[in-house]
Amino acid sequence: MKPVEISEKIYDVGVIDWNIRDFHGYSTELGTSYNAFLIMDEKVVLIDSVKKDFSDELLRNISRIVDPGKIDMVVSNHTEMDHSGGLPRVMHRIGEGKPVYCSAMGLKNLQKHFAHNLNYQPVKNGETLSIGKRTLTFLETKMLHWPDSMFTYLNEDKILFSSDAFGQHYAGCEAFDDQVDEHLIMLHAKKYFANILLLYAPLILKLVEKVVDMGLEIKMICPDHGILWRKNPNKIIEAYVRWSKQEPEKKAVIIYDTMWHSTQLMAEAIAEGIHEKGVYVKPMKLRDSHRSDVMTEVLDSKAVVVGSPTLNNGLFPTLADFLTYMKGLRPKNKIGAAFGSYGWSGEAVGLIHQQLEGMKFKMIDSGLKHQYVPDSQGLEMCREMGKKIGQAVLDS
Repeated sequence: MKPVEISEKIYDVGVIDWNIRDFHGYSTELGTSYNAFLIMDEKVVLIDSVKKDFSDELLRNISRIVDPGKIDMVVSNHTEMDHSGGLPRVMHRIGEGKPVYCSAMGLKNLQKHFAHNLNYQPVKNGETLSIGKRTLTFLETKMLHWPDSMFTYLNEDKILFSSDAFGQHYAGCEAFDDQVDEHLIMLHAKKYFANILLLYAPLILKLVEKVVDMGLEIKMICPDHGILWRKNPNKIIEAYVRWSKQEPEKKAVIIYDTMWHSTQLMAEAIAEGIHEKGVYVKPMKLRDSHRSDVMTEVLDSKAVVVGSPTLNNGLFPTLADFLTYMKGLRPKNKIGAAFGSYGWSGEAVGLIHQQLEGMKFKMIDSGLKHQYVPDSQGLEMCREMGKKIGQAVLDS
């Protein structure tokens, strides 16, 4: 895609990755973008690079505006390789002696990523840098979501270059939030938060408080993935605050897998019981639903109900995978329940219960298991369990 002028003499020169479908375990069915930004002032500034494979495309985009050799400095907000992988190639083209501004931790990380001895210039939180008529302010955002992360704020234009925060994995010709379907883009922003940033929710709340205390006016937010927020930047900020507080909606998600449909029958009966209480419920079979989409539903669900058949005295593999994944993201304020079918040993339900309890979920009973195919009595027990879960959601 050709560069987009996002404000006077400020350009998005990033690239689109139309074909990526997996981003280290996160499904990206719409692809993604690696955004980078060029500021034309007395000093020409490039903010962030792109994934290594797209370095030449980035340089071609820059060349449509200015000779890359005329770039005076680079800002590296984040050292993860989708934003820094192209840095050596870019610096070779624009001049390896030119400064690369980064956080103190960014200095350490970049030196460990690349053998090139570039002119790294670490900056402190709140430090400013004049580039002519404009001024950059650097804001440390440690562990959002790497220890090196920082934001760059363009004071005069009131633009926040937010690195991975407020982004979405979305590939499209549109550049701005007012050019896409709002529901679609918020869904992908929610998915991004649930799978990338949920673990750091307490830090996000503190960061928002810090920005408010600084009195920064934000007219546009420019993340390194997806569309840019210019219509109403506060909408995504408010969503981050809401998601960070982890105050779930009155809804339930049933996460399960099945071998011979017995656990599936149990899941569907539990869903009926939850629905009877007037609570929205969504069953999700793991072999048909990617873990990152399931985690998106978990984010704002009050009840998380998990079911597995017993296989080799343990969990079905997809459930073991998902529980490990969810544990790492540390969701809070959840009601939990376990269920499953078995043939002759039946350990899976106890293992699920143990893991959910270890995640500090408020558990409903000790779990429900049924040998082989559930009969009418067994299904009624599942429906009753669902009603109990639904009532717990309503009472929460």
